[in-house]
Amino acid sequence: MKIVIVLMLCLVIAALASAGVFMLRKSGDDSGADRKMARALAVRVALSVAIFLLVLLSWAMGWLRPTGLPTGG
Repeated sequence: MKIVIVLMLCLVIAALASAGVFMLRKSGDDSGADRKMARALAVRVALSVAIFLLVLLSWAMGWLRPTGLPTGG
C-alpha cells in the first residue's frame, strides 16, 4: 500500500511539472496550451483527493498504522 501511495505522489508531482511546462511554453494566442495546463492541474487535484481517500481507507481497514514520532524519553 505504501508503494501505491508513493507512486501516486510521484504522479502528482509529474502532473504539476507538466502544468508548469505548458505554462512556460505558452505562446500568445494558443488556447490549447491553456487547456492542457488546466487539464494537468485538474489531474493533480484529482490524484491528491484520491491519495487522501486512499490513506483514510487504508487506515480504516488496518493496512496502514500510524506509528507516531519517537519522543526519546
